[in-house]
Amino acid sequence: MSNFSISSLFPFRRAKIDGFEQIVDLDKGIAIFTTVSPDQRYTPICYKCGSKASGIHDYDQRTLRDLSFGNNPGFIVYKFRKITCPNCGQTRVEDLGIISNPKGPRVTERMARYIHELCSLMPINQVAEHCNLDWKTVKKIDKRFLEEKYSETDYTNSGYIAIDEVSVGKYHKYLTVVLDFITGRVIWVGENRKADTLDRFFKEMPKKDLLNIKAVTMDMWDAYIKSINKWCPQAVIVFDKFHIIANFNKVIDQVRRDEQNRKDLNKQETQTLKNSRWILLKNWGNLREKEKPRLEKLLTINENLYKVYILKDELKLIWNAENSRDMKEALDNWCLLALQSGLKPVIRFVATVQKYKYGIITYGDCPIHTSKLEGTNNKIKEIKRRAYGYHDIDYFKLKIYQAFPGL
Repeated sequence: MSNFSISSLFPFRRAKIDGFEQIVDLDKGIAIFTTVSPDQRYTPICYKCGSKASGIHDYDQRTLRDLSFGNNPGFIVYKFRKITCPNCGQTRVEDLGIISNPKGPRVTERMARYIHELCSLMPINQVAEHCNLDWKTVKKIDKRFLEEKYSETDYTNSGYIAIDEVSVGKYHKYLTVVLDFITGRVIWVGENRKADTLDRFFKEMPKKDLLNIKAVTMDMWDAYIKSINKWCPQAVIVFDKFHIIANFNKVIDQVRRDEQNRKDLNKQETQTLKNSRWILLKNWGNLREKEKPRLEKLLTINENLYKVYILKDELKLIWNAENSRDMKEALDNWCLLALQSGLKPVIRFVATVQKYKYGIITYGDCPIHTSKLEGTNNKIKEIKRRAYGYHDIDYFKLKIYQAFPGL
């Protein structure tokens, strides 16, 4: 004969089970209601501070949503006492271990934890549909657990960090994301991408963690550079190679448009230049077989496109240098070669490279980049799309911290 007791499903130490009731609704189906009341063997304690009550003020009850029984939703009819707390000096609800905050959503603590765990795997609207709750209730529950865990920023770092911005809406709305390059943990997320955005991050960082920063990788954004030089001048700045190459791809596209708009081209040359953007930007090894003859023809009939295509391949080779000294020599040689092209977009790009050369050549001694952060940004955008955007930016930040806890 089984010794199983239904009371084991309700491990509320300070409460006792009074009974069960099954209610059938033709529209909503079957619901299971469990009635619990305070166990008189225990002195009531305050839910806020845990102090023993000095007196009973009143009796009350409310109905809480609980975990389901199979496909049937469960509810707890929760009888409790309002007590006088000598420590708080106020009338409080007694703690029966069923809920953590009487002022919160009317669900049991274990139901709230279940909802929070689901929210780490599913969008809020799907969790709300699954639990038959309002999405605002689900969000409030999830946000409460996230705030408990991530309310204080953990500034510890490996000494190597990556900084980048991610677009979160129209009209140039951005978030600045700071990532630990080694562990992959998102350390901090701040609104906007100005110098004072990063200033807020560094200002709150403990001095020992600030001094621990050895290198920072990012794109060539003056606002970030200004803040880093101000707060951690000991850190080596490494400009991300993928951003630099991406910027030169824009140069290639500008040269292509300039060539396409030339009036001295014949009809056949114009037709060859049209819709050729992507084959120029692709690496040769990534081209499909049918694209290679077209690229060869394009480079044969247009000398300027041939120049920038060669410059693109030569630019990538700079990052193969073994140290910063060799990288500086390779970069200087590339700049001389690029200037000989005589193309205005290329000359402007060379001026930019010369301005930020100090942070480009540091890659030779400290080979870090923002590729990890680019992957992180893509996942952040996926989180945003999955929720159809976040009107509550603080909640969005918390979801980012949850998604990237690091190694």
